[in-house]
Amino acid sequence: MELRHLRYFEAVAETRHFGKAAEALHMAQPPLSQAIRRLEAELGVELFTRTTRQVALTGAGEVFRTDVERILRAVDEAVARVARFTQGVEGVLRVGLTGSASYRQLPALARLVKRELPHAMMEVHTEMLTPAQELGLIERRLDIGVLRPPIRQEGIAHRLVAEEPLVVAAPEEHWLAGAETVHIGQLRHEDFILYDATLGSVVNDAVVRSCLASGFYPNPAYEVTETSAALALVAAGLGIAVLPDSIRSAPREGVVHKDIEDALAVPLALAWRADDDSPLLKRLLDVLERNGVFLPAAGPENDKRAGHVL
Repeated sequence: MELRHLRYFEAVAETRHFGKAAEALHMAQPPLSQAIRRLEAELGVELFTRTTRQVALTGAGEVFRTDVERILRAVDEAVARVARFTQGVEGVLRVGLTGSASYRQLPALARLVKRELPHAMMEVHTEMLTPAQELGLIERRLDIGVLRPPIRQEGIAHRLVAEEPLVVAAPEEHWLAGAETVHIGQLRHEDFILYDATLGSVVNDAVVRSCLASGFYPNPAYEVTETSAALALVAAGLGIAVLPDSIRSAPREGVVHKDIEDALAVPLALAWRADDDSPLLKRLLDVLERNGVFLPAAGPENDKRAGHVL
């Protein structure tokens, strides 16, 4: 059974007339009639009753028509989906994000994809620190990552999307809750909740460097693997956490956030495999560029890192 025979059948079933169906199909009537006869012979049933005045579907023809319409619509949609994929407007984007980026950047990215690429789907993997995202990109388990440079793996291109100041998250009953301005040196005697030192956290590095610049090393009371866990421990009164400003986008009961005057900022970037030629990725990067998501490139080094975007 050929697909064209199903289309022939559909045309005759719609028009109830072999001549009109042949005209719609841009073919002569005799070959159409012969094709329908062969289809009936193959199925072992009559699909139409024929008289000199009209053509009508038999009971078997009505049943067959329901399935034929479903099959042809599925084929047409498959063809359309392939075209949309080739054009970069359909497919699955596997996205990795750091824990803090999940609070602010993920909603913004999801809204943009929904608006600009409505046929694309996002597969989201959160609470991934930069080294884990780099590995996910290299191993082709991720298509894009929202991570914090520097990037150490070769073959990964990236563009900066934010420079986030560090803020302190403290329990609401902590003395910091009443402070208007916080300096990193004021945290000298506090218990810090840090990311697990074995995970290679860029935020940890920035926190430690900020503290060292003020003459002390942070006291690591607890180590966590997820931002949400850090904030839970802060809410429980077990210490403070110094985290990127994006955590303000997800207020948590029992936690207050305070600006730090003299802490370092941490970069946030969107990264992808430099050799990834996916039409959907290219379309996404174009959408992000047009919507001003990327920070302006600064000099030849940024041009090199940005790959084919610039």
